Amino acid sequence: MYPLKSLRNQKTGLNPVPMHHFSPLSRRLSPCLLLGVLLLQGCGRFVPHPTREYVYVWARGTYLRDRVAAVSNRVAEVVNGQRLQVVEHGRRFLKVRTDRGEVGWIEEHGVIDQQVYDKFAQLEKTNASDPVIATAVLRDDYWLRDAPGRTSDRFLLLPENDKLQLLMRASVPKPDAPQALPLPAEKPVTRTKVDTPPPPSNLEDYWLIRDSSGHVGWVRARTLDEDVPDAIAGLAEGQKIVGAYVLRKVYDSGANVAGDQVPEYVAFLAPWKDGLPYDFDQVRVFTWNTKKHRYETAYRERNLAGYLPVSVTEASASNQQTPTFSFRVATSDQMALDPQTGTVKPGETVVESFRMDGVVVHRTSDQPPTIAARAPHHREKSRQKQRG
Repeated sequence: MYPLKSLRNQKTGLNPVPMHHFSPLSRRLSPCLLLGVLLLQGCGRFVPHPTREYVYVWARGTYLRDRVAAVSNRVAEVVNGQRLQVVEHGRRFLKVRTDRGEVGWIEEHGVIDQQVYDKFAQLEKTNASDPVIATAVLRDDYWLRDAPGRTSDRFLLLPENDKLQLLMRASVPKPDAPQALPLPAEKPVTRTKVDTPPPPSNLEDYWLIRDSSGHVGWVRARTLDEDVPDAIAGLAEGQKIVGAYVLRKVYDSGANVAGDQVPEYVAFLAPWKDGLPYDFDQVRVFTWNTKKHRYETAYRERNLAGYLPVSVTEASASNQQTPTFSFRVATSDQMALDPQTGTVKPGETVVESFRMDGVVVHRTSDQPPTIAARAPHHREKSRQKQRG
């Protein structure tokens, strides 16, 4: 046997403890403790992580700041539509992180939360395959809204001159302009009560649109110009052309157009007024006079309460196919606006169809001209004439 002192550690000067000095119980607990530590580390994987919160920039463009103070430094630039991860909530400010890892503070009113973003995503999904009623061009930059009205949430900023597809129209009350304090009310005078109808609400139109990227949302109608050919835009006679469609093309070597092929159109017109319970009240067919090299009105129908979309069949290149068009008109006075959504409820409608032979337009539908479907303002004019 070697002496115990021969096992002394040369560096520390301490004697090692032989294994036979440990009790059997301590030797059995050591592996159990090691196993328990490993189990605790593994259970950490099943602990649910906090849900990440995201916001989306609706402002035109802004910067992240390194602190909330009167004097701060710019950390990063963020643009409209960009997604940001929320790191911390402050008073009127959010601390966020970009996808590139840049962290800074942004004003809370310059972003929308996930709930509002989901509304826009649902609009895109619901209206992905809706038919296009007409096309229009945006006059100036405008934000997409999740519902018609000036108080609805906005998100993506559409650029000027962006070409948009029109899907649906809605009319909602226009908010009243701020006014000065009213004057003191005078003492009321007792008079005979007369039942007068309430004045009509001040409405404004909105269009549900889809842009070239597939984004869907609501845009105020006054910010749009319907996509109308310049050649017939001046023939509207004070009306608004809500849609113009090519019926056929005629050859004219004296016309200043590409390929000497001049298109002839059917156009649908409406008054310059918002809140109408119909889409158009007049139909006109413009044909080309090859001798005078100008457009002329070949057919006109007024006093309608018509609704988009319309169906148009263009003539073939060999003119073997006759151009036709058809549209829906109301047959009663039940047309109105939905008070909840602002969309048009036409009531009962019929389809009126037409065929074009040369420069003559013939009615092909079995239904006679719909006299009962006159637009409201035309009916009022007729009553005034009868009274006079």
